[in-house]
Amino acid sequence: MTGTEGNAARQRRPLRADAQRNEDRLLETAAAVFAREGAGASVKDIAREAGVGVGTLYRRFPSKELLVEAVYRQEVRRLCEAAPHLAATLPSVEALRTWMERFIDFMAAKSGMADALRVVLTDDSERLQTRALLAGAIDHLLSSGEGGSAARPSARPEADAQDVLMALGGISLMAVGEDRRDLATRLIDLLLRGVVGS
Repeated sequence: MTGTEGNAARQRRPLRADAQRNEDRLLETAAAVFAREGAGASVKDIAREAGVGVGTLYRRFPSKELLVEAVYRQEVRRLCEAAPHLAATLPSVEALRTWMERFIDFMAAKSGMADALRVVLTDDSERLQTRALLAGAIDHLLSSGEGGSAARPSARPEADAQDVLMALGGISLMAVGEDRRDLATRLIDLLLRGVVGS
């Protein structure tokens, strides 16, 4: 994929509502399929599972690399946008736990796309920016319980968003390596005990 293709993928005109729904469904399906089958997953299978024609997929994403890039960006955006909503609607510990579970699912999809992402995301500054965005989402969740109460216990003062992000990355590597999603949930519970003050 050329730099021009990547720029074009990021600078498209807004879509009609029905086309946007198709794209959202495609990206959601592609994330699930890549997590399940890896980057070698068939584009035709993704289109079929999303309930759209393969022509619709190729009109929007002329190459698999562009599809992988779009999936990655959408999943990062969804994770970051989820933090304020979770903080506003759930007790702080439950909000953080829910976000962490979503992060593990994101990492499973990212692991499935790893080979393709190495081709697409060649800029170190972009990876650092993504890491900063995710740490910012965690920081929002950590600070949502400040002041603490029985319903909204506060994070320990020494809890650092970057450290929590690194710990989650380690948990995801172990869970993916062992092919044990249940292991991730147990380790998240342990991490939360260290992050949240008693």
